Amino acid sequence: MDMISSASAQHVQAGSLRTQKGDRLLFWGCFTVLVASAFGFVFRSFLMDGWGIQFGLSKTQQGEIFGVSFWPFGISIVLFSLIIDKVGYKSAMVFAFLCHCGSVLLTVLADGYWMLYYGTLLFALGNGAAEAVVNPVVASLYPREKTKWLNILHAGWPAGMVLAGLLGIGLMHLGVKWTYMMGFILVPVLVYGIMIFNRKFPLSERVQAGVSYLDMVKEVGIGGIFIIVSLCTFQIGSLLDWSLTGKIVVTLAITGVAGFVVRSWGRPMFILLLLIMILLATTELGTDSWITDLMTPEMAKVGFKGGWVLIYTSVIMAILRFYSGPFVHKFSPLGLLAVSALIAFAGLQFLSYSTGILIILAATVYALGKTFLWGTMLGVVAEQFPRGGVLALNFTGAVGQVGVGVIGAVILGFVQDKQLDTNLAAYDAVNSTALHSTYVTEERQSLFGAYKVLDASKLSTAAPETLATIQSVRENAKKDALRTVSVFPVIMLLGYAGMILWFRSRGGYRPVLLPPVKTGS
Repeated sequence: MDMISSASAQHVQAGSLRTQKGDRLLFWGCFTVLVASAFGFVFRSFLMDGWGIQFGLSKTQQGEIFGVSFWPFGISIVLFSLIIDKVGYKSAMVFAFLCHCGSVLLTVLADGYWMLYYGTLLFALGNGAAEAVVNPVVASLYPREKTKWLNILHAGWPAGMVLAGLLGIGLMHLGVKWTYMMGFILVPVLVYGIMIFNRKFPLSERVQAGVSYLDMVKEVGIGGIFIIVSLCTFQIGSLLDWSLTGKIVVTLAITGVAGFVVRSWGRPMFILLLLIMILLATTELGTDSWITDLMTPEMAKVGFKGGWVLIYTSVIMAILRFYSGPFVHKFSPLGLLAVSALIAFAGLQFLSYSTGILIILAATVYALGKTFLWGTMLGVVAEQFPRGGVLALNFTGAVGQVGVGVIGAVILGFVQDKQLDTNLAAYDAVNSTALHSTYVTEERQSLFGAYKVLDASKLSTAAPETLATIQSVRENAKKDALRTVSVFPVIMLLGYAGMILWFRSRGGYRPVLLPPVKTGS
């Protein structure tokens, strides 16, 4: 009997080991998906100026191609989250794989604006479908360590940024044709395809526990539906030139129909986390482009390109996310979010005052602050709202992605324009010049109010010394705007502190585990 028991135990252990190896390979396949997403983003950023020259693209057209990298991503996450438990993870990954491959092919064969536009659109749709899979899959693979493994998963993005950045710089230095450069995007795409397609995907916790689809949606509730629907409607409405009234009507109509079916307002803490996610995404993603622009002239003074600092900060983020486990254990997920928000605030303040080589140190502090924000936020949602399944987890990521485009980026741009307006008027008052009244004459309207911008036609005929002065004032306006935006992580810190106190009053933060349905003996 002992020999039989021993043999049985060894068999179970071997089967468990094979399962663990399969799970780990599936995890690294999901990780490589984010590397592939970063490759697509970086290579398109490197090649955009060349496309502008080759295909005669205006700056507006280039901006539209950049823009289509983002909003379909978030909307794709939302749509797949609604059906992914029905169609299955593998079907969504096949769709993502085909989109990524089709995007590269369409871009390589491009003969102008529209093929580049639709090629970028396809890649964004693939990114969204893939992200709708990888987050819930990793949460299901590691139900007792969700925050740790979601942080490690999202090390794929900065790791991909570093690899693609170094590879892209090297290929451009060697004079490799851009069509061949695009082909390198297929390397991580093919790798994740090989690693994932023969793997068995786990059932989500929600399905394993027998929580119904309707109960999953009730966790998100009317409040969560309203937030994501309003963001998506305002994004699509802006592209289709809908009026503000039209956007509001469509939002209320969709939310009303969904609310009639769901009949639940949603979990209050989940709604709060969704609202904080908009601030978090703006702090992490929205300010990146500003900071890169800000670094470029400062780093040029000491002989470096601004892009190298972005690679440097991405290395920091990738390494720290790989070793997120001890940080999560030390601080708890909400504690880590609070500490990260505080450091992000300090980093933005430091950046707004830094010059020359000090800007590298400031960027280091900022990178430390934003490293754990995204993955830990998803971890908290996955740990506290497992009944919300893929919908709660992916809605959180989608709110971050779409929220940056609809609210975060608009706020950042609006603050910068207002600061330039104010600073140039102040410069005139001190130096008895008329730069403000001469060049800041074009009035515009945004969601957050009226503002004035520089008249591009007048600037095109301005004297070089005038342009230099205005550029200097503009750089200072960016720094002033960073100080203004640093209020976002402060608000986040207050929200996290409130949740920490709430959990302490109930015995402390603990993940919610759903027991699987018993199938009988």
